[in-house]
Amino acid sequence: MSNREQNPFLPTVEPPPAEVIDLDAYFRRIGYSGPRTSSLDTLKAIVLHHALAIPFENLNPLLRRPVRLDLESLQQKLVYDERGGYCFEQNSLLSAVLQVLGFQVTPLAGRVMWNAPEGVVRPRSHMVLRIDIDQTPYIVDVGFGGLTLTGVLHLEPDVEQSTPHEPFRFVRADDNFVMQANVAGTWQSLYRFDLSKQLPIDYEVISWYICNHPDSHFLHGLIAARAERDRRYTLHNNALAVHYLDGRNERHVLTTVDDLRSVLIETIRIALPDTPDLDAALQQIIANSQENGSA
Repeated sequence: MSNREQNPFLPTVEPPPAEVIDLDAYFRRIGYSGPRTSSLDTLKAIVLHHALAIPFENLNPLLRRPVRLDLESLQQKLVYDERGGYCFEQNSLLSAVLQVLGFQVTPLAGRVMWNAPEGVVRPRSHMVLRIDIDQTPYIVDVGFGGLTLTGVLHLEPDVEQSTPHEPFRFVRADDNFVMQANVAGTWQSLYRFDLSKQLPIDYEVISWYICNHPDSHFLHGLIAARAERDRRYTLHNNALAVHYLDGRNERHVLTTVDDLRSVLIETIRIALPDTPDLDAALQQIIANSQENGSA
């Protein structure tokens, strides 16, 4: 067993991104063939392609597998193995790619507000990226599940900004910014963040907590999501929601392991891990939902 496996709080020693990131493989993975310049147009195109291609998913925590944040592991899982991941994985990979292309990237952390009861303060459990282009700050975030940002936002409060999907905006909250999305005509708060730069060890600690704390929802339920150009797919346990940009919504309840596997492969587009306990975990998801009366 390695020192990292024995002690997950050891800081990550990251090599310069150019030494580990296979840009050609990454761009094939996301289906991007455009310029590789550090321009705003390039950033917008890469963010959209990434969000459409690499899904949000929590299969590793669900199966009690470690989530590794070193760049080689991220590239292996999200690029070569055609898996997805959560915010720390998604945005860490994107950050490394953007740095290789010459972008100025500052990693930040946010407190999730989405679906949080009024007055509840959550830990800094979300990773978000600040990108500065020509001294202008922008925010990108390819790791927020069913409302993953598919565009690039100018970090300016109280201005509605269009994206390829929902309108977004920032509002001020003391020294913080609150990211909001307009969902079905209502502004919903997603998370709050400040501009303090985060270090790799900051993400290592909270990622380990999310993957190991007995109350973490990542250990007890299936969460997966991916955007298409005209819709969003969100899978929560065995319920698949489809939200179209024209306002239509669909909900499908999946009642068999084969149905769940098909949706994960064909709709969410995850190359499922070849592990014997996956089907058992999916069957338990279905059983729990039926027991709770949600299916």
